[in-house]
Amino acid sequence: MKPVNATIIEIRNETPSVRSFVFDVSFDFTPGQYVMVWIRGIDEIPMSLSDHNTITVQNVGDATSALFRLVIGDTVGLRGPYGNGFDLHDPVLLVAGGVGAAPLAPLAEAATGQGFDVLTLIGARTGSELLFQRRFEVAGAVRIATDDGSAGFHGLVTDLNEIADGRTSRHIYSCGPEQMMYALLQRLDEQAIERARFSLHRHIKCGLGICGACCIDPSGARACVDGPVFRGAALVDSEFGRYRRGADGVRIRL
Repeated sequence: MKPVNATIIEIRNETPSVRSFVFDVSFDFTPGQYVMVWIRGIDEIPMSLSDHNTITVQNVGDATSALFRLVIGDTVGLRGPYGNGFDLHDPVLLVAGGVGAAPLAPLAEAATGQGFDVLTLIGARTGSELLFQRRFEVAGAVRIATDDGSAGFHGLVTDLNEIADGRTSRHIYSCGPEQMMYALLQRLDEQAIERARFSLHRHIKCGLGICGACCIDPSGARACVDGPVFRGAALVDSEFGRYRRGADGVRIRL
C-alpha cells in the first residue's frame, strides 16, 4: 500500500513524555490496529491508532524524537490500518501500562458504546504520566497504580486487587510494557488466559506479512498481520516476556 500524505492539524501534550498527533486523514479501524508512520528521511514505524485520525506517541527513540520535532502543518506518510484488533466481549477488563493506554482508550469507548460493563486498570511510573484517565473514566470504573505512589495504589498495576488472584471472570485486554503484560499473563488462571488478549510490540518493517522481521518464536506468527493483538493462550510457552528480536534479527532479552 502506498503511503497517504497526512498533514498534522493538531498536537496535544498528553503527559510530559507523550504527545498525540492529529491528522487531516481519518481511518476506519478496529481498536488495536496500527498504521505505519513514515517520518521522511528518518524511518517508518508502526503506531497504534488512539482515534480515527490520531496517533499517541512516547518519545523513546530516533523516529519518535524526529516526530516530536514536527509542528502543525508538517506532513508524514501513513499507510494502513493493519493487523488484528481487539474482539470485544462483555464484561470488559482493560489493563493499561504507560503509553499502552493509547489503543485501549478507543476500545473502552467502543465497549461502553455497546453497553458493556468496563473496568480499567491504569499503571504508570508517576501520576503525571497517567494517560487518557478521563477517557477511561467516562467509559466506566477506573483503578490507578503508580510506581512511586503519587497517584492511586503505590505499586504495580498487576498487583491491584481486581487481578491479584488471577481469577477474574471478565474478558481481559492489555497493552503496555511487555514485562507488565507477562506478569499479568502469569497471574491468570487457565480460564482467564482463554479470555485474555495482549497487544505486542515487535519490530515491524513491512506491515504486510512478507519480510518476517516480526515473527514470534516458536509459532512463526507474524505480529504485523496475525497480531499485534494475540490471544493469551497463543503466548504461553512463546518468546513473550523473555525476548524479542531487533532490526537485525538478534534476540534482545527483556
